[in-house]
Amino acid sequence: MVEYKCFSCNKKVSPDYLRKKVRCPYCGSKILFKPRMVATKIKSR
Repeated sequence: MVEYKCFSCNKKVSPDYLRKKVRCPYCGSKILFKPRMVATKIKSR
């Protein structure tokens, strides 16, 4: 399941809440993002 984070308060927001409206339920901010995994670097031969 995809989790979103609020840009203002940095809390996790579930996608179930976002179906109703695109706002953070904690602070009311409209800016949400999906955190990315850390990329690993691999040396070439």
